[in-house]
Amino acid sequence: MSQMEKKAGLLRRTSSSKKPLKEKVVLMYDEIFAKEDPAKKNPRFWDELFLMKVNLEYLESKLESVDGEEVQRIQDNINSLFHHCVQALGEEHQIKVVNALQTLCALFRGVHQKNKSASGFDIINMLMGFDKAEQRMKDLMERLDSLLCGDGSESLKSLCLKLLLCLVTVTDNISQNTILEYVMINSIFEAILQILSDVSSRGQHGYDAVVLLALLVNYRKYESVNPYIVKLSIVDDEPTLDGMGMVVHQALTEYNRQYKDKEEEHQGGFFSTLTSMVGNMFIADADEKLSVQTNEAILLALYEAVHLNRNFITVLAQSHPEIDIAATPTIPSPTTPTTPLGTTPPSLDMMSNPELPLDPNLQTSNLLITFLKYASIVMQDTKDEHRLNSARLCLIILTCIAEDQYADAFLHDDNMNFRVNLHRMPMRHRKKAVDKNIPSRPLVCAVLDLMVEFIVTHMMKDFPMDLYLRCVQIIHKLLCYQKKCRIRLQYTWRELWSEPIFSVCFSALATFLFELNLFNMFITYGDTFLPTSNSYDELYYEIVRMHQVFDNLYSPNTRKSL
Repeated sequence: MSQMEKKAGLLRRTSSSKKPLKEKVVLMYDEIFAKEDPAKKNPRFWDELFLMKVNLEYLESKLESVDGEEVQRIQDNINSLFHHCVQALGEEHQIKVVNALQTLCALFRGVHQKNKSASGFDIINMLMGFDKAEQRMKDLMERLDSLLCGDGSESLKSLCLKLLLCLVTVTDNISQNTILEYVMINSIFEAILQILSDVSSRGQHGYDAVVLLALLVNYRKYESVNPYIVKLSIVDDEPTLDGMGMVVHQALTEYNRQYKDKEEEHQGGFFSTLTSMVGNMFIADADEKLSVQTNEAILLALYEAVHLNRNFITVLAQSHPEIDIAATPTIPSPTTPTTPLGTTPPSLDMMSNPELPLDPNLQTSNLLITFLKYASIVMQDTKDEHRLNSARLCLIILTCIAEDQYADAFLHDDNMNFRVNLHRMPMRHRKKAVDKNIPSRPLVCAVLDLMVEFIVTHMMKDFPMDLYLRCVQIIHKLLCYQKKCRIRLQYTWRELWSEPIFSVCFSALATFLFELNLFNMFITYGDTFLPTSNSYDELYYEIVRMHQVFDNLYSPNTRKSL
């Protein structure tokens, strides 16, 4: 059957002299889109409808095809369809529940696609009737909450989450989705937490639950009181926070593994050999092939958890053996469509496994290390707007971490050392570091390495001023903590000094002032946190060596801008 025939609801081809046959469910949809109430001719119409397999494409296309006058004519039938869908969610017959959930998805998508320019109140009126909307949505959210928290099948819970994700994402701007006001009033926050706290449920639905929570938190967060923000900020249940951290960790780990596999495949191919033969002339083209789809949804969830809930900071520091999730079999999810590399939920076995295998040869890791590796990949290429925004979000998360006192204490703890293998942009003048040569150091060294790496590799004509300023701010916050606590970090500070001096040539006034503030801190308070007197000597050497940069700041044009 062709795609056009399927969309039109044709059952099978017939001869040209006969009328084409249609599925029964399509004929029932046609009755809904007629002016008459379909239940008048057939009192059992709605019961029979939800026993039929849903034709999503036909129903959505039918909703999108109606014009303004037809909307008014069939509005009562659409309202009745929505009402009976909600009622069907309370049925014991699972087929009816499944079909009702899928029909609701089609209703939400179809009505919004047709009425993109309409106000939220008009959409609510068309779907359920404005005078009955509050009760209809209350019943819907209560039934969804009951299905998510009950002992029903995992496929039903998955469909419930898919429906909620569909409802949340039908508009490009989530704050313009007026229907979500009813989701704020009838909260499903506790149901989401229950999924994340339970090992089995988290393995099946953790990814969707975390993404849904992150989206709901962002609904009109600066315009009104969002109950999901308030509730997330006070969560202190350890299993729930650990579950959220596990979902984020596995999603980022999966992305890192896929990127590493693609990198190794690229390096081992014929193109890599040819590149080395001609002196790395095509290294930029080779790197572009490694560009993969980032996962902003899981980054957003991590940001909201770190930003809103101070208790989540402890989850970042929880260490566990670092294992390769590729070694475990992946169970495909039948309800998840094909997605770009890096956006797929991680393996179910890994997310549901409460105990990790212990092996003395395995390195220890934690969520923060995994995030730093992810950020080192994303921040390599910021040429397109999509990846630029992803890198910006990574730096905002690091800023939140650097501002937290407990996180700073953990980052600078000499008793907690890790080997962090950050991904570095291929450059002709330096060799790739061998994993075994990476020293075991406090995590703050990895954060500083990441910031310096970004500064070194992004001296370009279109200077990423916003990202660069955020990097300098993160370094400044870490230095303030070291000065306050008199921590003498064993770090190669020379790289941190030489690159900001050179970048003054590229930077704007605001960034330049921040850079001078950094140098003033080193010069004035360096004796409280620099490890040796040689570090001071190297600082002054770099300032003298690059004196022309500072001399140029006193030119007439520069003084005028200041």
